[in-house]
Amino acid sequence: MARIDVTLLTEDGVCPVAAEASGDDLWLAPADLEHATGWKLTADGYCRGSLCIPIPPGRESELTRADGGTNLAGLARLRGQALVHDDSSEVWALDASTTARSSVRSSLEAPDFTLPDLDGKLHSLHQHRGRKVLIASWASW
Repeated sequence: MARIDVTLLTEDGVCPVAAEASGDDLWLAPADLEHATGWKLTADGYCRGSLCIPIPPGRESELTRADGGTNLAGLARLRGQALVHDDSSEVWALDASTTARSSVRSSLEAPDFTLPDLDGKLHSLHQHRGRKVLIASWASW
């Protein structure tokens, strides 16, 4: 697998990283994993601050390589998250954690997002909090 530059979208923002993409798997070097997601491979498993997720026995090769690389798709599956990519595998989006999704569902508040209008001006949902907003979407597929 060749290293390519990808754009990783996470709940914390946009992060350009060098990675290896193979089908639906995205392999990141340890420094890139920590920089983009906050997760770090330790003796206890994958840790982010005081939260650690052990690697289930028998699934080591799905998640890690001998060079320390991590399959972000495998980690996402382990955490109950989705990791999707565009057709060219240049842009990858990591779903919010189940904890974040649960808190949003219980509040009934739509998560914030930012999209450009036809003139390229960016608009964020948080700019309209407290007012009624109609979101109309369309897809060609």
